[in-house]
Amino acid sequence: MLGTRPSLRPGAQVLGDRHVPEALRLCAADPVASVLASSRLLSASRSSLVRTGNELWGYVEGGRLVAACLVSANLVPIAPGLDLATRSRALAGLAELAVRRRRLYSSLVGPAELVMDLWQKMSGGRVVARDVRPDQPSMVIDHPPLVAPDPSVRCSRPEEIDIVLPACVDMFTEEVGYSPMTGGGAGYTARVRTLIAQRRSLVRVEADHGQPRVIFKAELAASGCGVTQVQGVWVVPDRRGTGLSEPGMAAVVEHGLATQAPVVSLYVNSYNTRAIASYLAVGFRQVGSYATVQL
Repeated sequence: MLGTRPSLRPGAQVLGDRHVPEALRLCAADPVASVLASSRLLSASRSSLVRTGNELWGYVEGGRLVAACLVSANLVPIAPGLDLATRSRALAGLAELAVRRRRLYSSLVGPAELVMDLWQKMSGGRVVARDVRPDQPSMVIDHPPLVAPDPSVRCSRPEEIDIVLPACVDMFTEEVGYSPMTGGGAGYTARVRTLIAQRRSLVRVEADHGQPRVIFKAELAASGCGVTQVQGVWVVPDRRGTGLSEPGMAAVVEHGLATQAPVVSLYVNSYNTRAIASYLAVGFRQVGSYATVQL
């Protein structure tokens, strides 16, 4: 057991590859809330934290790992099942570490109660946020969709990168407020290529003046501990409101349940009432709330 290793001292600390299995056990206690972390930790378990571009932090109390953070472009807290006092101590320790190692990440994302508590402990006037989204309903579906899947939605093909990548960039820019291609975008492009190669990028492509274009797309961007999370849902602006989203999402759910995990999840901004209504129609139900703080 990890808790018996003398190298683990009390408090917050940077962990190594040998601690990944224990962090995954924390994720398994709340797999929907922790899927962003478990997905990357599983990749690290097959390679290493460094090779997969991740860092793992932990908080140790009573000789065991009780909370953790998976750190890459995002900082994702993991602290399932803790009483309020223990959670407060754990997040305070991780917040101090986060302030010292701020350069590693650009946002906090994860279960709302953890993200907002961590952010409050971190901020204290020392770190300024560009955007805070404190309530993003976390939704799941674990049964066939309630509407007929769009038969035209399919996995992206490697040779379609020239039409899939611009759609992904447009979605990201619209959602986050800046382009992921800033500075060249090599990492973002590689990520899109990887999702295509893994058959986790889904699109509907139609001809426009004789040229193919993506009119609907989504990715099964994270998978771990029996859950796969949908991200990047997007309909081309001139086709919004034409009935593409619900059958498109039904196709994504069908593919996710068949190929990735028995539970498909997503999170959505609380103000996006149209999207929430669409997801409910497909058969999703809310099970919690995420939050995102962009730094």
